[in-house]
Amino acid sequence: MHSIPRPLALLCLAASMSLVGSYVALSKPLAMVFPVMLLAWLRFGIGGAAMLHWLRKPADEPPLTSRTRWLLFLESFFGNFLFTLCMIAGMRLTTAVAASVIMASIPAVVAVLGWLILRERMSLRILLSVLCAVGGVALLALGRDASPGGSTAQSSSWLGYALLFAAVVCEASYSIIGKLLTVSLSPKRITALINLWGLALSTPLGLYAAWQFDFAAVSAGIWTLLLFYALAACVGTVWLWMTGLKTIPASQAGVFTVMLPVGTAATGVIALGETLNAMQGLALAIALFGVLMATLPGRPQALPPVSS
Repeated sequence: MHSIPRPLALLCLAASMSLVGSYVALSKPLAMVFPVMLLAWLRFGIGGAAMLHWLRKPADEPPLTSRTRWLLFLESFFGNFLFTLCMIAGMRLTTAVAASVIMASIPAVVAVLGWLILRERMSLRILLSVLCAVGGVALLALGRDASPGGSTAQSSSWLGYALLFAAVVCEASYSIIGKLLTVSLSPKRITALINLWGLALSTPLGLYAAWQFDFAAVSAGIWTLLLFYALAACVGTVWLWMTGLKTIPASQAGVFTVMLPVGTAATGVIALGETLNAMQGLALAIALFGVLMATLPGRPQALPPVSS
């Protein structure tokens, strides 16, 4: 359970959030075919089957304490279960580019929670990088408001925005709790255990939705997309993120979540045929600049941690 070199840890964090961004966008066509609870249940079921061998306890891992078990449940409940439900339901009501507006607020939420809960020192440079992400959100919002669209459609999107912001809060909580879990558990073990909890939480309503669903009407392309979504969401992204968190503080790792809206917007434009105007492109560039500010070497002045 040794930490990996810092450059590799940074790469893991960036890759994880980029992958999350892509599957957030690609969940929209899935959400138009499968009911929300059925899609969540299928996701956790496919992911669980792919990493059964990760459930085995390593010889050098200490026994699970009641605190660790509770953290695993919370990690899955917020970061897996609720995030999945809020994200899928929100994507049914919005576009991928609009979702990137909301998701871009994750870095600020993670950094503040890391400062308040984990007592991590937040450097001024990381604080400035978070402000870049906030500036990106503002520009993306302006670009969205400037886009043509009926007032009725814009009004109906607010529920989608609220659900996506709830997913933001869940993702931020997932990042903070994950940092606490990496102290005693390996990334693979965390990934497998929280997915198991997600499967347990989604099974009752998932089975009910499956009983009434016509699986024969689903095309081969949608099944292929579902397989990618499940493996990326349950296995790849979680393992990459937990691996990076073993080396990088949560307040700094949180800035990498800016890759999520970038990936979401890019996938929406490239794969789903959505439009990205000049103002939205500038917003994404500012967000990426914030990532560079957080990862360049140096020892900037730091803000004091919150007192206990």
